[in-house]
Order: sequence, then structure tokens, then C-alpha cells
Amino acid sequence: MTEAEDRKPRSDEARYDPEITSEFAIPKGLDVPRVGGGESETTSEFAVPDGLEAPVVASPEPEGSAFTPPRTYSAGSAPVAFTPPTGVPLVSLVKDAPWQDRMRTMLRMPVTERPAVEPVQREEEGGPAVPRVLDLTLRIGELLLAGGEGAEDVEAAMFAVCRSYGLDRCEPNVTFTLLSISHQPSLVEDPVTASRTVRRRGTDYTRLAAVFRLVDDLTDPEAHVSLEEAYRRLAEIRRNRHPYPGWALTLASGLLAGAASVLVGGDLIVFVAAALGAMLGDRLAWLCAGRGLPEFYQFTVAAMPPAAVGVAFALAHVDVKASAVVTGGLFALLPGRALVAGVQDGLTGFYITASARLLEVMYFFVGIVAGVLVVLYFGVKVGGKLNPDAALIINERPLVQIAASMLLSLTFAVLLQQERSTVLWVTLNGGVAWSVYGAMHYVGDLSPVASTAAAAGLVGLFGQLLSRYRFASALPFTTAAIGPLLPGSATYFGLLSMAQNEVDKGLVSLANAASLALAIAIGVNLGSEVFRLFLRVGSAGKRRAAKRTRGF
Repeated sequence: MTEAEDRKPRSDEARYDPEITSEFAIPKGLDVPRVGGGESETTSEFAVPDGLEAPVVASPEPEGSAFTPPRTYSAGSAPVAFTPPTGVPLVSLVKDAPWQDRMRTMLRMPVTERPAVEPVQREEEGGPAVPRVLDLTLRIGELLLAGGEGAEDVEAAMFAVCRSYGLDRCEPNVTFTLLSISHQPSLVEDPVTASRTVRRRGTDYTRLAAVFRLVDDLTDPEAHVSLEEAYRRLAEIRRNRHPYPGWALTLASGLLAGAASVLVGGDLIVFVAAALGAMLGDRLAWLCAGRGLPEFYQFTVAAMPPAAVGVAFALAHVDVKASAVVTGGLFALLPGRALVAGVQDGLTGFYITASARLLEVMYFFVGIVAGVLVVLYFGVKVGGKLNPDAALIINERPLVQIAASMLLSLTFAVLLQQERSTVLWVTLNGGVAWSVYGAMHYVGDLSPVASTAAAAGLVGLFGQLLSRYRFASALPFTTAAIGPLLPGSATYFGLLSMAQNEVDKGLVSLANAASLALAIAIGVNLGSEVFRLFLRVGSAGKRRAAKRTRGF
């Protein structure tokens, strides 16, 4: 044996051992390539081939804070997907919660997290007719929107009607004059979309309450209201007459103006004068409406008689508060209902509808300003002595003012065509609102804006409590109750200062009126939200807010 053969490793000798008879043995004379580095020859189908670099797996993104800038997302280095060990939690809703809160909670959820529709027993063979269900939904939404309901509540009602008939994956959309809804049966089928335009608006809270009762029956699994029955009840709601005749509305507008004049320091003579001026303005507005004139001119004409009565007292040198007469007449015209609805839509994320409502309020207010300014300007020119400083002299008569505020809320409820069973509740709510305002402003010496906001917040809170108690809309319990808080006196004295060429002083007073109006609207909405904050609707006990513009 040579020296080179002595240096061969023993492993090679074993490989060429002739005694190995396995079929996997290497034949003699065949050189076997050496594997360097002592790497194991055992491989698998997941091993990376030679010459190909393994991709670098991105590490999970470290936990940051609110001040950490977000990392740019890249598809090549995406973070590792993670599913909780217990799975994604199932969202379920509390069964005994009112349908308004359940539907509002679902609308504020992402589409992928909404609970599926439960089996519906009222379905006909083959399922409900989708176009007819969508048409019924749009008709119900039209009545609610035309009656002054907020956009979010209209969407909640439309969503509830669709789900009550087993239609899942429905998306309602509400703007100021247009309603639309889309239903997609499945991911592979084309969606079905329908829309409806709201052309006429009318204030009738009795009809609004009837629509709420219909939606409540539709969402009740034990009611079993068929599609034909729902159409029949909806037709009856449309045909129903208003609960109060025209002469009662005119009398209510007069009593409202008289009660408002007492709130700002008027006596019995001022009460009668303000009532007569407001009733005359109401009849003139009805005449203009019968002739087809737009609402802008109706408000302009309705604002002139109360201002003319106040100027007549000033020209006759009668020892009465002429300013209280004009202020009382303005209370019946200020669009508090539209203002509250507009601010509520803005706070809940419906900015297009909110902008349209606030623009409508601005037009109505400009019409009132035009009517009053014309009368005041000519009154000042002919020698009428109207004192803007009279706004600072208001007699504090707690019992009389509380009684006047309750009368104002009662007559406001009649003007809104509320059900007779709700008039007493809203009257008491208005009296409580003025009591809180008077205690904070006159006794506590707080600013009128803060006092108004606190009183309006209490109105919104009580309105939500009463609406849950009666399973109805909160509007009939809140809108009329904010009547005593409307900024009628600030509006009048701002216009009077402008008519007397004191523009700066008038703008300050009008800005104060705008601040009071916003305080009323925000206070009512905040009171409602505070009540809903403690409602347990979702399975996690939390209520989602509307995420429309921000990601947190």
C-alpha cells in the first residue's frame, strides 16, 4: 500500500468496502465530491436553493405613541398578520335596547363588523321583494326628513326597516333634499339602488310620532307586520289631518308672542299688543303661502306687524315697553327647530345636510331682519323714540316668568302640531329650562351663554328620557321646550341699533344672539349624547362615535 493510500480517510475506505452490498453503495472507482464545512446533507422541500438569497422577514412594527410618525406601508415589507388566539370577538346588540340606539350603533360600525340579520319569519315564499322594501324604506325616510328629524336618525330608521325584512348589506344615505339606499344581495351580484327627493317640508310632530311607532312595530320580532300592512299604515299616516285647526294655530302664535313679551318685562297691555301683532303677522304669512310665495317672503311679512305695533306705541308716547312688544313677536318667528337640527347634523358628521340646514336658517333670519328693519327704519324717521338700552332693564319676576315660559312652551307645542299627550310633558320641560336659566343667570350672575347652554343641555337630557319612556322621537319633547331660551331680545336690540345707525353696537348684539342660538343647539345635542353615553347597546358595553374624517 502506497503512502498516499495511507493518508486517505477511513471514511473513504468504508465507502469503497466491497462487503457493502446495498444498492445505494457507491461503485468502486467513482469519486465522491466532498461537502465542505461539515454541513448536513439532509434537506427538505422548504430549503432555499443554492444561489438564491432568502427574503428578509420584516419584524413587527414596534409600539409607538401619539407623537411617533407613522411608518410608510410597503407591500414588500408588510408586517406579519396576527389573529388573536381567541379569534375576532363577535358583535352582538342588546335585545331590549330601543331600535334607534341599536341601529345608530350599527351605522357607526364598520361594514365588516356588523352582526348578520337574524332570520325573519314575516318573509313570503322566495323572500321579500327587494324593490318594494327599498321603496317603503325611502317613503318612511321622506316623512321623517320632511318632519325635521336629524339625518342620523333618518338613516337609523331606514336601516331598521331594511333589516326588519331580512335585507342585509344595505347602505342608506341622507342629504338635505335627497334620500338614497343601496342593497347588494351578495358579493357577486349587482347592487340595487333607489332614491327619492324631498320637495315639501311641513312641521307635524303627530305624523312624526306615528312614523316612529310604525318603525318600532317593524323592528319588533313579535309584531310580524307584513309589507302590505306597512304600506297601508303608511298611507293612513299620510292621509291623517293635523290635530289642530288653523284658528288654533293663529291663537297659539299670539299667546306665544304675549308670553315671550312677559319674559322680557312686559305687562298685561304689552301681552295683548304682542299677541295681536303676532296673530296679524301669522294671517299675512298664511295669505302669502296661499299665493305661492317662498318662505323667505313669508317670514319678512310676518315680522312686520309686531314691529309696527311697537313703533305705534312709541309714536303714541304710551308708557309701555315697546321693545317687549317687538321682542315677543320675534319669538314666534325665530327658526329654533331648524337651527337645532342643523347643528345636530354637523356634530354627528353629516356636514352637507348641516350646511344646507344652517343656510336655510340664515335665509329665514335675513327675512326676519329685513321685515323688522324696514318698519323700525321708517319708525325712527317719523320720530319714534325707541331705546336700545332698554335691554338692560328687565324686571325679575320669577313666578310670573316661569308661568310665562310654560305658556310659551305649550303654545310652541301646538304650533309644532304635537300630540296632545305630549303637550303636558313639554310644558313642564320648558318651565324647568327657564328655572335653570334664571337661577344661573339672575341669581348666580353667570353669563347668559353659559346659562343658556346648561338649560338647553337639561332639555336635551329630559327629552331623551321621555322619548325612551314613550318609545318615540325626542324632537317633540325638546324643540318646544327650548322656546323660552331663544334669543329674541338680543335680535331685536341688534336690529334697532342698526336702524339708528349704530352699526357696531348692533353687530355686537346680533353676535350675542348668534352665540345664544349656538349654545341652545349644542346644549340640546350634548344633553342627548350624555344620556346615550350610559346606554349599553353593544356587547362590549361601548358605543362607537362617528368616524368620518379622522382615523382615531
